[in-house]
Amino acid sequence: MTKKHIYIYSPSSAVRNKSVIRRGVARLEALGYEVELDEAVFARHMRFAGDDETRLAAIHRAADSGADIALITRGGYGLTRLLPGIRYKAVAKAIGKGMHFVGLSDFTAFQNAVLAQTGAVTWSGPALEEDFGVKGEPDDIMQACFEDLASGQGEGTGWQLPRLEGAGEAMELKGELWGGNLAVLTTLVGTPWMPNIKNGILFLEDVHEHPYRVERMLTQLLYAGVLGRQKAILLGHFTNYKPYPHDKGYRLQTVVDWLRRQIKAPVFTNLPFGHVATKVALPVGAKVHLAVEGRDAFVLWGHRH
Repeated sequence: MTKKHIYIYSPSSAVRNKSVIRRGVARLEALGYEVELDEAVFARHMRFAGDDETRLAAIHRAADSGADIALITRGGYGLTRLLPGIRYKAVAKAIGKGMHFVGLSDFTAFQNAVLAQTGAVTWSGPALEEDFGVKGEPDDIMQACFEDLASGQGEGTGWQLPRLEGAGEAMELKGELWGGNLAVLTTLVGTPWMPNIKNGILFLEDVHEHPYRVERMLTQLLYAGVLGRQKAILLGHFTNYKPYPHDKGYRLQTVVDWLRRQIKAPVFTNLPFGHVATKVALPVGAKVHLAVEGRDAFVLWGHRH
């Protein structure tokens, strides 16, 4: 069997530690993948992985590479600067030939822009640095989901809801899965790169954002009409923030409770995705089934009979 070809490129922030990238590459090669590094993978311009032209060229080289997977080194910031210059038809053409663009965090801007401009499916999943370049062993679930994606065997994902969320009646919903990082997605509101998804299944996560800031961004999506058009909201992990002494009981669950009062669509939490080690791979722009029975939740895309 021909080895799957993974193309590694840097469309956002600069790589901070080359040895972490090389460790991630070695891990992927040990799993049997053919790994190719973009010529500008270690480029730096201020905080970015090269200037805007350099990073745009890296995206287009990835699209032209013929690889099975185009995987980012890391997120950070920088992709929103590039959205007007991306050759979306070339990206969609590569996806049509079987390429999977994979990433998270800042990559949310690219994914939703591609969806808005072309309707093509990309994948929210790992990044090389934080997932395959870690010290010790990569997370088993993350790696298994990535390998399912690479082999074309992935048909869905499942997780367990908190006890109180699993007390309702069983339900099954169909819709277009989309979303990603909350802060990045919110910046796209009012632009040509914000998908206009109705009756969708929106998933969200974030990092370093205090719950009040999460609520503020959700408020913007609510007032922009985005949240009210969805069939369901799936909340992943919101990590690495510091509570304040004056919060006085205000916490992330407060925000979740508030959100549920604002919209009719169900809001489910604990989706295994975000800036955490255990993350699944999710097809952004794919038609999926969301099934909930008791505390068991599933997002399925493999069979849509």
